[in-house]
Amino acid sequence: MPPTPDELADQLVRLLAIRLLDPLEILLDGDESVTALRDLVRVRAGRWAERIVAGDDATAVGTVMRVIATLYPDDGPFSPPPQWWGTPLGRAVAWRVGHPTATSVSYAVAGAMLGISRQGVHDLVTRGRLTRHPDGGVTPESVRDRLRARSDA
Repeated sequence: MPPTPDELADQLVRLLAIRLLDPLEILLDGDESVTALRDLVRVRAGRWAERIVAGDDATAVGTVMRVIATLYPDDGPFSPPPQWWGTPLGRAVAWRVGHPTATSVSYAVAGAMLGISRQGVHDLVTRGRLTRHPDGGVTPESVRDRLRARSDA
């Protein structure tokens, strides 16, 4: 199930505080402008969460990609640990995008995205409910489609 907009906004506010605002506050010696930024982030995180959870696909995907690129900058591909997929942001990304950068994911990652075991993923692949990628693993689109089908039920 996708997270609620409030759950997602809360996590976004926490992540932005930890990764951006807290270090900025330290560098600026507690300048009051950081307080204003915290207030702005709280408002914007609510908007982003609404766009991700309830917006049209193009808006949601664009917002997800901006958030991921900002919160998880790296020179390599985006590869969060499996437990990340259980967070509100991870659940929202899996539900709206699948995996934002991968063309295939391992059975372990697909299981984390779906909240089931690797064996459960294997069973779904065997029954044709998830699409096996030709190079191994599972297509993120089939994981996303399965999550969407479950949330519609």
